[in-house]
Amino acid sequence: MTTTLKIDFVSDIACPWCAVGLGALEGALKRVAPDVTAELHFQPFELNPQMPPGGQDISEHLTEKYGSTAEQQAQIRETIRQRGAEVGFTFHAAGRGRVYNTFDAHRLLHWAGLAGVEGPQYALKKALLEAYQGRAECVESHEVLLTAVRVAGLDVVQAQSILESDTYSDEVRAVEQFYQRAGIRSVPAIIINDKHLISGGQPVKVFEQALRQIAAGAA
Repeated sequence: MTTTLKIDFVSDIACPWCAVGLGALEGALKRVAPDVTAELHFQPFELNPQMPPGGQDISEHLTEKYGSTAEQQAQIRETIRQRGAEVGFTFHAAGRGRVYNTFDAHRLLHWAGLAGVEGPQYALKKALLEAYQGRAECVESHEVLLTAVRVAGLDVVQAQSILESDTYSDEVRAVEQFYQRAGIRSVPAIIINDKHLISGGQPVKVFEQALRQIAAGAA
């Protein structure tokens, strides 16, 4: 008998560990299939909601936010690169370059999610991560966002209309506030069946073990 789990993947495309976590979750889901399947929903979280247009240099940003040195940042970037390689994600060799506001990306992901769990939200999330984390593109640019929309097989004209308006702004902020009230302070935060939380870009085996245990309890 197959057990289907609801998984809410709370994340931001500005977070490299979210790419690692998603890759690890994908690997775990392959290992537990066909006994366990998932309804995957991507939920919004902004690491830098006050980031102004044009963004900020990544080294400057990390130093201001965490007090890290250039050497520490390079070491962390290499760790992330290695973890990404383990789960099949290739990060941009020189890092992201700049940090950008991601609210428009979250609005588009919300729109894509309205098509349901079998819809294109997953494809759009992957395309956005590839654009930002994989190619260091400017994800506040409508051109970059619309290219991701096209890659995901979504309606580019409708997406452009959304970007040129404030459509889904209230909805995205409401969901963000919901998870903040629930205590989510960092991402990725993977919530299974509305009650089991896995935090961070964990290895595949950690996700696999959790999925099997939760599915057994649900069954």
